[in-house]
Amino acid sequence: MAAPRALLLDFGGVIVETGKRPSWAAELAAEVRAMLALAGFRDLTAGEIETDIRAGARADSYWKDSTSRQFAPEEMTHRRFWAEFVATDWPEQARALVTAEASPLCRRMGELRSERRVRDGMKELLAACWDHGVTPAVVSNALCGAVHRDFLARDALDRQVAVQVYSDEVGVRKPNPEMIRIACRALGVDPSDAWYVGDNHDRDVVCGARAGVGASVLMLSRSTEKVPYQVRQRPHATVENPYELLRLLEETWT
Repeated sequence: MAAPRALLLDFGGVIVETGKRPSWAAELAAEVRAMLALAGFRDLTAGEIETDIRAGARADSYWKDSTSRQFAPEEMTHRRFWAEFVATDWPEQARALVTAEASPLCRRMGELRSERRVRDGMKELLAACWDHGVTPAVVSNALCGAVHRDFLARDALDRQVAVQVYSDEVGVRKPNPEMIRIACRALGVDPSDAWYVGDNHDRDVVCGARAGVGASVLMLSRSTEKVPYQVRQRPHATVENPYELLRLLEETWT
């Protein structure tokens, strides 16, 4: 494994650890019901809305698993998620309203759905990269990348990455190799001069292999072993956490 010029990092599971908030769907449903009421629509209860939000999220999860078998999948749009995955059987006015407000609703869903904290060792890893001429960047699937941008900005980590590439903003999703190529073009490096670090086999390891990165590194997280199906591609290395990734980089620097 040669020293990289760029280190491309997944967001969830690599930069941050995430944990689900059990009350997220009920909280979002209450906000959606209030929004509908403001427009004069009151024919759906908060419970009915919550049921459909949870159903939509589950259907979206299945959809994501299926796209990992495609070579170049496109990303779910905000409008499609709310119109076809959540509000499919809602009365026309309610469906039209959440479709019109789809982007802020996806943002709010992202804010409510998970608790996030920066993984131990990540700040040290980013600082060491800059010290050794390695440019860090974010390449991540996201229903709403703005939520991730906001999180990094609150911790000033947005200043430690040169570019952030999120699937909802660019219209394609991993394992589409274009995700990595977009970041590499923005950094002025060839994929062969970059390492890609993710926590999933079917999205991240496959994406790195398809893009031809110099090294594909698997960082273990809570979701790493939740593999929907076996994949042929294997990582060049597996690490437990950012500290181990830093040690792996240090070996190439010396």
